[in-house]
Amino acid sequence: MKAVRVHQYGGLEALHYEDVPVPEPGEGEARVKVEAIGVNFIDIYHRIGRYQGVLPLTLGQEAAGTVDAVGPNVMDVKPGDRVVYASVQGAYAEYAIVPAWRLVPIPMGVDSQKAAAVMIQGMTAHYLTHSTYPLNTGETVLVHAAGGGTGQLLVQIAKRCGARVLGTTSTEEKAALAREAGADEVIMYTQTDFETEVKRLTSNRGVDVVYDSVGKDTFDKSLNCLRRRGYMVLYGASSGAVPPLDPQTLNAKGSLFLTRPFLGHYTVDRAELMDRVNDLFAWIAAGELKVHIDKTFPLQDAAEAHRYLESRQSKGKVLLIP
Repeated sequence: MKAVRVHQYGGLEALHYEDVPVPEPGEGEARVKVEAIGVNFIDIYHRIGRYQGVLPLTLGQEAAGTVDAVGPNVMDVKPGDRVVYASVQGAYAEYAIVPAWRLVPIPMGVDSQKAAAVMIQGMTAHYLTHSTYPLNTGETVLVHAAGGGTGQLLVQIAKRCGARVLGTTSTEEKAALAREAGADEVIMYTQTDFETEVKRLTSNRGVDVVYDSVGKDTFDKSLNCLRRRGYMVLYGASSGAVPPLDPQTLNAKGSLFLTRPFLGHYTVDRAELMDRVNDLFAWIAAGELKVHIDKTFPLQDAAEAHRYLESRQSKGKVLLIP
């Protein structure tokens, strides 16, 4: 089978589209014939070595397809089932081995591409708004990169919780997507200082929570946008890693809370995983959550997909198709 692997950490040249043996499922595992693969920033972090694994490493943590074979003692799925999964390494391939408990049935009416597009970004938006900082009606939130894949889902779910949503984007095209998702106010940070604008829009009170996937370029000003005892939720670093922070800064800026959450810690068992995914698929079926697929690339063009994501051009989900 074909797979995209990294033998040495590095730039786009580190991605190798190559032949590897078809894997066999072991105890409690299933083999999935992959039909659509989600591309995420964590894949880039694995490629460059910010997060390190055992080399050679097959990239990718999210895919949808059909169960092809199962190992011993698998009860949750059977061959022929349409499934989707996240947070399991090795998705950039024609076949993937996945712990059976992590495989989620794809509902009728949802195709493989949409299923693959909603797992990591959708579950991230779910845990951020329902667990990390559970939103309440009437609260005000700041969502960075509101026109991106996760941002659009985060805006929709935050609105569903009854929050007022302020979003930042880099272009008018992305601003239109954020507004379409339901953002109450959109700030183009390339033209306007977002800290000044947030303070104006909140009458200097500040927002209750900042959901920040950008990192280095937005972090310091994001702290200044928070109300007293507000929550800074840093869940990504598309612009680069945030420098070390003196905890005294949180005191000086209003006894702030800072957290750096990770999806794996919010899907620790099948019950928690299914609770989140069932919500997402129910909202999609009801027309309350729209998943925007921005662009698809053939699996062999994984480098182009990474280039597109790294340039921060994406306006929705990016997929690879084997």
